[in-house]
Amino acid sequence: MPSKQRRVSGDVRKDEVIRAVRAAFEREPRINLHTHPITGTFDSGTLTLEGEVEHVAAKKLAMSAAIAVPGVHGIIDRLHVVPAERMGDGAVLDAVRDALLEEEALRDCGITLLRKGTRESVRVPRTPASGHILVSVSDGVVLLDDHVSSLAQKQLAGVLAWWVPGSRDVVNGMAVEPPVAATSDRDLAKLVRYVLEKDRLIKADAIRVEARHAVVTLHGDVPTEAQREMAEFDAWYVFGVDRVENRLRVRP
Repeated sequence: MPSKQRRVSGDVRKDEVIRAVRAAFEREPRINLHTHPITGTFDSGTLTLEGEVEHVAAKKLAMSAAIAVPGVHGIIDRLHVVPAERMGDGAVLDAVRDALLEEEALRDCGITLLRKGTRESVRVPRTPASGHILVSVSDGVVLLDDHVSSLAQKQLAGVLAWWVPGSRDVVNGMAVEPPVAATSDRDLAKLVRYVLEKDRLIKADAIRVEARHAVVTLHGDVPTEAQREMAEFDAWYVFGVDRVENRLRVRP
């Protein structure tokens, strides 16, 4: 009987955590559980989240809201984003390859694709210290692996992968060698600014970027609501950004 009682108590505790997580999601206006449901399971302090959310902001905000729930000590992230365009894994892989090859800041990095278990060398690193990016795609999820020589290169490669229309998620597992400390507020703001300027769909001239403790704030004017949203998403795409405060105004 005591064993059964412990089991029942554990099940009740799991249900309480799941209810608290769902309530946290419902309080966040950027998360729409009715059109894009999120399922969760909880065991031994670890919450597993699954589902396809509307956009990257919903994914990141769901993670932030869930980890703040008492009792949740870790999250297994299986949330994916609805892609702008449904593409096969091979097409996504080719598009990520092309984006990496075209980026001047990554010109010295080696690039290898892992396609259906076979490695395809695209470019060898300029020097052994230049870094090497291994790219694979599974069900629209882009995995970036191996290593690069700076945190900015890691962050930029992740953004380029997110920009591919068929990407449902980007898992940026690349190491930075030699290891570096977390990016400074100044460097993070500078990189977000660089990303906004590279985005051909955004007029970034009137956008000002601030960063403090991994929270990025966007100020200024944009001509359309679509650009306001895209600018926010670009900031969310940057590895190391914990939250985005979008204070952009739409002024045609």
